Amino acid sequence: MRYLLLNSNRLIKNLILLGSFIIVIFIIWNTNILFQSMKNEERKKMELWARAQKELAQNPNLEKDFGILAFDILQKIGSTPVIQVDKKGRIIDYKNIESDTELDKDSIMLYSKLEKFKSENAPIKVIYKDIINQTLYYGDTSLLKKLKIYPIALLLIIFIFAFLLIFLFQTNKYSEQNKLWAGMAKETAHQISTPLTSLMGWIEVLKEKKIKKDSILEIEKDINRLELIADRFSKMGASPKLKNENIIDLISMTLEYLRKRSGNKVIWNWNPPKKSLIIPINSTLISWTIENIVKNGIDSIKGEGEIKIELINLKNLIRILISDNGVGIPENAINKVFNPGYTTKKGGWGLGLSLVERIIVNFHRGRVMIKETKFGKGTTFEITLNKKLNL
Repeated sequence: MRYLLLNSNRLIKNLILLGSFIIVIFIIWNTNILFQSMKNEERKKMELWARAQKELAQNPNLEKDFGILAFDILQKIGSTPVIQVDKKGRIIDYKNIESDTELDKDSIMLYSKLEKFKSENAPIKVIYKDIINQTLYYGDTSLLKKLKIYPIALLLIIFIFAFLLIFLFQTNKYSEQNKLWAGMAKETAHQISTPLTSLMGWIEVLKEKKIKKDSILEIEKDINRLELIADRFSKMGASPKLKNENIIDLISMTLEYLRKRSGNKVIWNWNPPKKSLIIPINSTLISWTIENIVKNGIDSIKGEGEIKIELINLKNLIRILISDNGVGIPENAINKVFNPGYTTKKGGWGLGLSLVERIIVNFHRGRVMIKETKFGKGTTFEITLNKKLNL
């Protein structure tokens, strides 16, 4: 049923896109027809104007009806810009040329307009015996110019509209993903917490039965670890509160925990600054972030190599660089590593770095990125956190 629903939604989207494309093509096609039609009308008007000029030359007596008509046509050519030249190409007259002052017939502006008109429309010859031997050049009216850019403006509006639709769709999709993340995290925390309560009760029973303290201590450590995991998921399922805490101590404690569980062949390079650095963070989630990236580094070096952590203290920001000298990340995978589900490990879920990005970007308004990676030489992750936030 879900498969059919997804296919149905995809089909509807494709039909909407196809319909929109057909409508755009139809509008552009009709606009082009209208443009050509108006252009033809302009030419007919100019040809009529040229004929009127010829008839006027043949009939100089303006008292005759036709002469009056011809003169009237000559006076009323509308808004079409016109330039007349003689047989030597010299400008002898012009009409409807926009200018703040009256132009001289030898002006550079007029000849520049003439060159432009030559490219816009074919000229009209006016030849009558030796009386007239002229060429008429005309340009497009302001209406035609506006009509010419109309399809471009229409396409621009459609592209903006499409961009807004895609943006809204992506925002909605991102919102749904956030809800899914929150729901999954809360449910995971709940499922872990329920048996943990029972286990803690059993610890008390074992203490009463005088079981070896070392055994009970190890069990308590594992239970505390599970409690921490449940707490992490619980915070991921809500809007975690940020508190001003010492980031240096937090990094040191996280690395100490990982050092004990990583084996003797891992070289740890971390020189913590002596001075405390207090910034607004959620210690549980930042610790989880560092743990995720470092564990990936340990996997990359296959338990044998160097893990380097560096803290850079800037004016308004701090940067945490976590490096390894492992296999590195292939170039075609750099943009995928933070995507949910992307993994190179057998049996991996591909959620670790996705959670890292969510913790840093969404909850701490920071940034996480791959600063540098070379295939076969290692990778450096960079976490950027703000020193001050409105808590």
